[in-house]
Amino acid sequence: MGKTHERIEGRLREFIEAQPMFFTATAPLAGDGTVNLSPKGLRGCLAVLDEQTVAYLDFAGSNAETIAHLRENGRITLMWCAFSGPPNIVRVHGRGEPVFRDDPRFPDLLAHFPDIDTAQHGLRAIIVVHARLIRDTCGYAVPLMTYDTDRDLHARRFAREDDTSLDAYFAGKADIATSIDGLPGLPLPLPPTPRGG
Repeated sequence: MGKTHERIEGRLREFIEAQPMFFTATAPLAGDGTVNLSPKGLRGCLAVLDEQTVAYLDFAGSNAETIAHLRENGRITLMWCAFSGPPNIVRVHGRGEPVFRDDPRFPDLLAHFPDIDTAQHGLRAIIVVHARLIRDTCGYAVPLMTYDTDRDLHARRFAREDDTSLDAYFAGKADIATSIDGLPGLPLPLPPTPRGG
């Protein structure tokens, strides 16, 4: 039923790249800390960088739990489900890190996402995940659903922000600079958007 893969390649890579959404799961080290599970959408926001590494764009939102957990301990699991076609679930368990806008690696990483206009979404960071375990399972219980299109609400909300107003938006949210459990989250003030971003 399930299979462990050495690398992200071939049909496995094609499956990951074809999915319109995926999920991320992280947690703090504290046993009583808040586990975070987030859906991620927008076609083109995820890229397979190589056979062991994926990255996705971290956009503006009302909290920064994933960033906080990764800064503390790096543990992350990504999951893709087949909502159409043959049943399948793929999980990449790995170590992740947020690469922020002022990181020298940021412009080169951003080049992997040519189909997303990041200025419309309040791009905060790029999350890079190095796989430690790659597995797929049957997905027999995942329902069949039809993908229509990406919602335009996120772009409509954040396209009107510039770096200054976006920084003010983040500073006004309780769970951006600090996580729900009090861990360091998104570093503020927000660095300017790199040229070409």
